[in-house]
Amino acid sequence: MRKTIIDLSHTIEDGMETYPGLPAPVICDFWSREESALHYDGDTSFQIGKIEMVANTGTYMDAPFHRYAEGKDLSQLPLSRIADLEGIRFRIPEGQRVIGPECFQEAPLDGKAVLIETAWCRHWRTPQYFDGHPYLSEAAAVFLRDAGVCLVGIDSLNIDDTTGRSRPVHSTLLGADIPIVEHMRGLDRLPDRGFRFHAVPAGIRGLGSFPVRAYAILPAGADN
Repeated sequence: MRKTIIDLSHTIEDGMETYPGLPAPVICDFWSREESALHYDGDTSFQIGKIEMVANTGTYMDAPFHRYAEGKDLSQLPLSRIADLEGIRFRIPEGQRVIGPECFQEAPLDGKAVLIETAWCRHWRTPQYFDGHPYLSEAAAVFLRDAGVCLVGIDSLNIDDTTGRSRPVHSTLLGADIPIVEHMRGLDRLPDRGFRFHAVPAGIRGLGSFPVRAYAILPAGADN
């Protein structure tokens, strides 16, 4: 019996807006098939694509360097912190904006990838996505940090409240070398426990954020 693999990432498309004020990606040919065919025999051709985008596009990971100049950048994140992690999913009631520490009580969190399902991803690529999203409280971030979590992901616009000028959740988690994955999807297809989580960005030196192809692997026979 084969394992089930669940994609937890949004597809990056030309012109797609991820966050208000950030430019959309531009995806095009650097070398088209028609141009390349002039350099090869027969029907041989290749496409070399070009993408221009900010690092915070689509479903992406924040490394400590995103918040702290002395923090680990993407190239310094150990794979043991972002790949093949034991995952645990928390489902937040629809309509609840502030996610406090009480949502995570009495759960085995040490070393886990904590994925927070708010169902906000249903608004992806609509104006609603940018207004009134669910987020973690600072107390929740402190609780997760002190519980020893390995990574935190959420399926909404931002893990922090964006109505103010501070970002306590980013500051708390990234200050403890806990990567953050934002703009996820598909968390409703996961069980609460018993899955492995992977979210690996390219190992780029000098960047603190980059898109990931986040996914979960369910054991053979698991009911999702």
